[in-house]
Amino acid sequence: MEGIAIQILGFIFSLSFLVILHELGHFVPAKLFKTKVEKFYLFFDPWFSLFKFKKGETEYGIGWLPLGGYVKIAGMIDESMDKEAMNQPPQPWEFRAKPAWQRLIIMIGGVTVNVFLAWIIYSLVLFTYGDKYIANEDLKDGIWVMEHPLMDSIGLETGDKIISVDGETVKDLFSFQNSLKHGNEIVINRNGTQMSLPNADNAISIMTENKKSMMMYFRVPFYIGEVQKNTEAERIGLKAKDEIIAVNDQTINYYDQFKPIYKSFQGDTVTLTVVRKEETLKIEAIVNDSSYLGVAPGILPIKDLEKKGLYNLTSIEYGFGECWGAGFNKAKNVLADYYMDFKAIITPSTGAYKALGGFKTMGSIFPTTWDWEAIWERTAFLSIILAFMNLLPIPALDGGHVMFLLYEIITRRKPNEKVMEYAQIAGMVLLLSLMLYANLNDTLFN
Repeated sequence: MEGIAIQILGFIFSLSFLVILHELGHFVPAKLFKTKVEKFYLFFDPWFSLFKFKKGETEYGIGWLPLGGYVKIAGMIDESMDKEAMNQPPQPWEFRAKPAWQRLIIMIGGVTVNVFLAWIIYSLVLFTYGDKYIANEDLKDGIWVMEHPLMDSIGLETGDKIISVDGETVKDLFSFQNSLKHGNEIVINRNGTQMSLPNADNAISIMTENKKSMMMYFRVPFYIGEVQKNTEAERIGLKAKDEIIAVNDQTINYYDQFKPIYKSFQGDTVTLTVVRKEETLKIEAIVNDSSYLGVAPGILPIKDLEKKGLYNLTSIEYGFGECWGAGFNKAKNVLADYYMDFKAIITPSTGAYKALGGFKTMGSIFPTTWDWEAIWERTAFLSIILAFMNLLPIPALDGGHVMFLLYEIITRRKPNEKVMEYAQIAGMVLLLSLMLYANLNDTLFN
């Protein structure tokens, strides 16, 4: 429970931080252009707020509905739908009385803040922590491929060494899994022979359908994570954190080697060589008809794999001057990846819409222990998503307002206020429907 609580706190911290700065992106230029801001809220406050105070002409507060936040700018058709105020003649301090270029700057302020914020966070995280990963080229014995429909479709096997996807050299295992969503051709080295494998046409659909299943990992030693009840492993006294290093005289370097070797002795009694703390034990086990020992593997963190000398953790340090270029490239790549994911989501044939998630999905990306590096990384990622989603040309989003303002600047005619009012209502209905779908999809099907 403690882990989930920390995960929730991390998500709330990140969301609150992003919402406040996004709304400041609207608030500050509005004030600079002497536009009246009536309310500045973290979260929404239908019927009542949790906390509020007034300073000058603006009411500041925290709402009870954590779906974002808002600034209420006088003389603007927004989610408040204040028709009475809009029926009065425009006042000089109102949004609608300002030149179109000023209104455009006010509207793109939030998105601009989110983009720059992601760049700044990524840059400072790289400056503070550097970039740490296990380089693909250091996987001397290849990768561990698990039972997964996509792996079966592609034909990847344990021990394969990944070289490139669509001509792009693979940096690490994480980037390879990410590129599988949209890549076409995978080049591998299998037992010294270079070969090309076609990716599945519906790769993203398969990944969506099986997103809770691991596809691949670094090849790891056979550490026992859990001993299951009423199994041969329990009978012979195996324990969590034991490491199996041999079956009879056959050495087990990696977990994936155990099953085929163990299964080959079906019906026989075998001797397992087990390391328990500093002691090496010889334990006899009967390989029954199901060839099932009854343990779940323990997946070691990357740092532990490095300590055992299996892999070298590549670490790149960035000076204060260097980190900004690296942070910009990281933000750009994350935005490009999210754009590709979004295209897949709005293309029904990919089936990616089934993976659309709400607050549960967003919260699940946060660590279960308080890790500032991970929390800031996730915050930068969410900032990219907020920037992208808010710029979509949907009425009720910043992008919808920008669309109408660009129309006005190009044609030099203001859109009909009734048209904007109805568009705002339609946009709000669409957004609420999408939000309802995403969160129901999260809760009921994921």
